[in-house]
Amino acid sequence: MIAGLIGTIQAVAGDAVTVNVNGVIYRVNTNSRTGPDAGGRSAAVELHTHMVVRDDALILFGFLTENELVWFETLIGVNGVGPRLACAVLSRFTPDELLSAISAEEIDLLSTVPGIGKRTASRILLDLRGKLPENLEPTGPLAMRSNPEVLGALQALGYSTAEALTAISSLPEEASSSTEEQVLEALRILGGS
Repeated sequence: MIAGLIGTIQAVAGDAVTVNVNGVIYRVNTNSRTGPDAGGRSAAVELHTHMVVRDDALILFGFLTENELVWFETLIGVNGVGPRLACAVLSRFTPDELLSAISAEEIDLLSTVPGIGKRTASRILLDLRGKLPENLEPTGPLAMRSNPEVLGALQALGYSTAEALTAISSLPEEASSSTEEQVLEALRILGGS
C-alpha cells in the first residue's frame, strides 16, 4: 500500500493531480483544492494517500494534510459514500467546516455538495454521530481558540471531540477566563442553558 508521495506536480486536473516521484508518475485523485493549494504545476508536494483496491483497478487518493485523509477515510466508511463522493465533500468543505457542519447536524449545508441529497446527508450524520475519530484536530481559526485543557476536560466528561469543539468555538472570544471557567461555560453551552 502506498501511504504517501513526495515529488513534483506534473499536471493538475479538477479532481486529480499527477505527481512525478523520481521518474515514476502517479495519478492521484483528490479534491478540487489540492492542486491549486499545493502551488500548481512544477510545485514540490507531499501527499498523504489512501489506495482503493478493486478487481479491475488500483486507485490512489491523496490529500495535502493528515486531517483531510482522516476525513476521507471516515467518510468512505459511511454506507453509500464512495471515494469520489468523499472527495466532493472535501472539495466543498475544509476539515474545520466539515467538523462544524457534522457536529451541528446541518443537513441542508451537507446537501449543498453535488451528489448528496437530504437522505445521504442524514445518513452521514446518523453514521458519524458520536463516532468521529479523536484525531480530527482543528487547524484553522478554531485551532487558535481551542484550549487543549478545556478540550481534554470536556472529553473526560464524555463529550465527543466534535461536541467539545463546537462548544469551545461558541465561547466568547474576548473572555480571558481560567480553564475552569471556560469548562463551566462550555458545559452551559452543551447543556443548552
